[in-house]
Amino acid sequence: SSRAAQAILLSVIRPGHLGGCLGRPICCWALGGEMPLKIFELDPSLRGVNRQIWDRVNGYRWWKEELRKHEGGLLSFAEGYKIFGWRREKGGYTYREWLPNAKQVFLIGDFNHWYNATPLTCEGHGRWSVHLPDKEDGSPALPHKSQIKIRIETSSGQWIERVPAWTKLAWQDHNTNLFNGVFWEPPAEERYKFKHPRPARPENLKIYEAHVGMSSTEPRVASYAEFARDVLPRIKRLGYNAVQLMAIAEHAYYGSFGYHVTS
Repeated sequence: SSRAAQAILLSVIRPGHLGGCLGRPICCWALGGEMPLKIFELDPSLRGVNRQIWDRVNGYRWWKEELRKHEGGLLSFAEGYKIFGWRREKGGYTYREWLPNAKQVFLIGDFNHWYNATPLTCEGHGRWSVHLPDKEDGSPALPHKSQIKIRIETSSGQWIERVPAWTKLAWQDHNTNLFNGVFWEPPAEERYKFKHPRPARPENLKIYEAHVGMSSTEPRVASYAEFARDVLPRIKRLGYNAVQLMAIAEHAYYGSFGYHVTS
């Protein structure tokens, strides 16, 4: 998940370099001590970069402890989709992001003419949120398909704009080639309703890994319908009972195999 990836990336950054809404961290190296690491016995040449390795080890330990104290542990942190992004609550929608290096955050979009008119509030430990109550008629404050971004003032005073990390959809402006997040909350009558029951869970998994777009024998991007018609029968015939689909998140550049997601 994106939150787990954030945790891994942050483990190689000295916490002392961060500021903003996270709180006051302490220096990684100060946590080190001289406890030996097995890696130095396996490869003595690494002793020359002893300090850099300890920085990474202690960075991981520092973040692991922070996540235990503030997020309930790494597993809960990795399930950020349950609390981040757009959440229906308290007669409206709450938008929440994890931005530990921010001083100010604004939700901008066509709903407020892209002005800094909708500020987010720091909840502590890098969390920022804003609650938008429903209109009097019960409809969301943002119309379905509204385009949005977040505008951030970093701890260094730089202003940047980003597609929300938890957006369900992103659309490209073909005039600027930039992407915007989309508030995707269709009314009940437009939501897809599943037509078939969930398959029974097998006792043991035999997983077939596949990439829908690359599944065609022709030099083009295949569709989900073609995958269902041409590939799924072969997967079943070979005895597999589970399918792991690669690169299903929206991505701007197809050559990235789906790793460079639009958010």
